[in-house]
Amino acid sequence: MTEIYIPEGSGFSGQTITQTKLAESDINVLTLYRGAKVIPNPRGDRVLEPGDKLLCFGKLESMRGMVPARTRRKRQPVVQELDTQLLDEHSSGSNA
Repeated sequence: MTEIYIPEGSGFSGQTITQTKLAESDINVLTLYRGAKVIPNPRGDRVLEPGDKLLCFGKLESMRGMVPARTRRKRQPVVQELDTQLLDEHSSGSNA
């Protein structure tokens, strides 16, 4: 499962879901997100617009090619600083 974003200038923009031929690549569009609208199980004749997001289910290898390289990122863990005051209070409280 992945989300495909339709950026400005995308070849998918202005095409219907059927015209994108996603189904021919065994990719099913489960949900279309357009601004604040959520359209579950969108019809094949729905025309895609820039800014749309498609929640898709299908073969990972087929979908991987749909995501532009510049938007593919490895997830980086978020490193947070520890509150040393809490650590000091905890360690001094456990020795009492």
